[in-house]
Amino acid sequence: MAPRPEVQHDNSGVQASVKVIVAALQMVSVNDLAVNLRRAELLVAQAAARGAKLAVLPENFALFGSSDIKEVAAREAAEAPLQVFLSDLASRYKLILVGGTIPLPAEDGRVYACSLVFAADGSCVGSYRKIHLFDADVADGHGRYQESDTYAPGSAVTVVDTSIGRLGLAVCYDLRFPELFRAMLDLELDIITLPSAFTRSTGWAHWLPLLRARAIENQCLIVAANQGGVHDPKRETSGGSVIIDSWGRVLAEAGLGEACVSAEYDAEAQAAVRRLMPVAQHRRI
Repeated sequence: MAPRPEVQHDNSGVQASVKVIVAALQMVSVNDLAVNLRRAELLVAQAAARGAKLAVLPENFALFGSSDIKEVAAREAAEAPLQVFLSDLASRYKLILVGGTIPLPAEDGRVYACSLVFAADGSCVGSYRKIHLFDADVADGHGRYQESDTYAPGSAVTVVDTSIGRLGLAVCYDLRFPELFRAMLDLELDIITLPSAFTRSTGWAHWLPLLRARAIENQCLIVAANQGGVHDPKRETSGGSVIIDSWGRVLAEAGLGEACVSAEYDAEAQAAVRRLMPVAQHRRI
């Protein structure tokens, strides 16, 4: 089949093509802020060099396994060093940046895992607080995970307007709750971003099937940036950062280790999928 030509527009200020490059950035973050920030910047630079207009960092990109997360959150509330860092990256590399997650204080003494979106001019255009918290025992080296001891759940479904479409924001364990993504679809999402730190055992079993299901059922692009390696003797994450289109096709995928995976987002092709099979209009429940 011959490739479908790009959609062209006039010169009235509308973007000349609906095709853009997007990137998922995979890290193996450690308990060293300076090291993680250097690695994050190098990956954002790689994405920009490929022409990416959207880049997504993983959950806990700046600090992984830290016991002083509340101190980091308090400093972030007072001086915003990580927010300044992310804003600077977005403006310097001229792309939309989903800043993984950073901690910000919650009212009850815990912290929120916040996923912030920065436009290419460096302005913060959206913020999402992770709703679903990972309290589970997956029988790995870490034992029981109890995120709710440290983190408070958010409550707001968040979809953000950007220059390349409407981003629905989710984080890691949210992936297992399809009702969240349906609520985002009701707000007219185009792209789902999913910063994550999936455990090795759960990620290798469930990560890709769940992501493909969310892409297919909501007929949208997914850009999922995961942690991918050994962080300490008890913590291993599953990698496999991936970009999936609205037909469920895997466009780009990482293995383990640090990686920048990129692919083309074709908004018009996605719109055609929705026109030809209008799933959202056929919902009965």
